[in-house]
Amino acid sequence: MKIVVLAGGLSPERNVSLSSGCKVCAALRERGHEAALIDMYLGTEGNPQALFSAPIPEELAKIGRQAPDLAAVKASRPAGGADQFGPGVLELCRSADMVFLGLHGTCGEDGRVQAAFDLMGIPYTGAGYLGSAIAMDKDLTKRIVAPFLEPLGVPTPQWELVRYTADDIPALTQRLGLPCVVKPSASGSSIGVSIVHNREALGAALTHCLDFGGVCVVEQYIAGREIQVGILEDRALPSIEIIPKTGFYDYENKYQPGAAEEITPAPIPEEWEKRLGEAALTVFRSLGLSVYSRADFIVTEDGTPWFLEINTLPGMTPTSLLPQEAAAVGISYGELCERIIQASLKARKTQR
Repeated sequence: MKIVVLAGGLSPERNVSLSSGCKVCAALRERGHEAALIDMYLGTEGNPQALFSAPIPEELAKIGRQAPDLAAVKASRPAGGADQFGPGVLELCRSADMVFLGLHGTCGEDGRVQAAFDLMGIPYTGAGYLGSAIAMDKDLTKRIVAPFLEPLGVPTPQWELVRYTADDIPALTQRLGLPCVVKPSASGSSIGVSIVHNREALGAALTHCLDFGGVCVVEQYIAGREIQVGILEDRALPSIEIIPKTGFYDYENKYQPGAAEEITPAPIPEEWEKRLGEAALTVFRSLGLSVYSRADFIVTEDGTPWFLEINTLPGMTPTSLLPQEAAAVGISYGELCERIIQASLKARKTQR
């Protein structure tokens, strides 16, 4: 097949996306596909078709400790402009049999690219536009899935969607309950997330979230084990437990090799595993998702799984969790990519 791997873009997660894209592109070539990697925002000034035979830039596979400077990325595109699709991107995507979405975060995982491709008849991997848009919105996701999870005995931490300006922060700092987790309402890779235990830290966290639009979810903090469950083709994969060596599972701990211990299958009782799998599938189905995803939970000492959020385009980097879960049941990285492609082809036909 002729496959375009679309990565990068203008999301704060662009470096994670480029790393995923490099690994996916290499795996697809190893399996005999014609595969081209292209940055959605920067595009290419040359012949787009030449990317099918171009070397994969090894430097893009490495993820720095900090999120990228998006202003610098914008400045680096010679033509400038507000178009999220760089030169040659749509031309290349239209020429392919499939676009593998290596995108993460806003303008990639939030349904906008999926909707554009639906209108243009371009097949792509992963969930459709509506499920993607809902799952990206942490507040809306919780509103929809909470009633479905309640019969399973799977709660979601109490939360509040907060829209605010700098002038509102002093009052919010006094009103909101502690301890809590402050997170942008539509972001991933733990970018902008803070766990706070006192008023001073809460004010700092709210100030930080102004950089992400001043719309955040303030969530009850639940102490427990961080366990995530991948879904592939409507089946739960083995769970994976994340144990950061310092702090919590933030951006740095996610992508720096050795920063966290990741154990799959998670060392938990069989009944916990079953309950987590059922909960992850319930969220997946209630949001109308397809192909694959990864759901995040905190499990307390008594075995209660608390649902946090779900990701519709899980990372495919060298340290990402979904490939580790797949490997635990004998699915190699290359086979995982292949199954995502084949399941996506079926999903797009059903969608039409």
